[in-house]
Amino acid sequence: HVQLVESGGGSVEAGGSLTLSCAASGDSVSSYCMGWFRQVAGEERGGIAFIDSYGNISSADSVKGRFTISRNNAKNTVYLQMNNLKPEDTAMYYCAARSYTVLGGCEGSQGYAYGQGTQVTVS
Repeated sequence: HVQLVESGGGSVEAGGSLTLSCAASGDSVSSYCMGWFRQVAGEERGGIAFIDSYGNISSADSVKGRFTISRNNAKNTVYLQMNNLKPEDTAMYYCAARSYTVLGGCEGSQGYAYGQGTQVTVS
């Protein structure tokens, strides 16, 4: 059973950058779908970036061109580089792992296990 621990959240001014990290343990996630989700209080959690075992990436339109997901399989770690942050990016950010693809891809929320989250606040 994989366990995920996020770090790197914090408070930043609009236009700034943050890098979130997600350390996995309990299993190697090199063959897993990995994703980053975010949730604003009172709203549903939604996926914003995904990476498959081959390094193929998909991103939500709201973050495309600003956020980049990457993975280091040797460190069993996934990252989210966030640039040009906006106040509307303020949310709790969750790392997620899934051991299988759906329709050949990693998008969607089905079957993902989540970490405890890290808060990002943009003012």
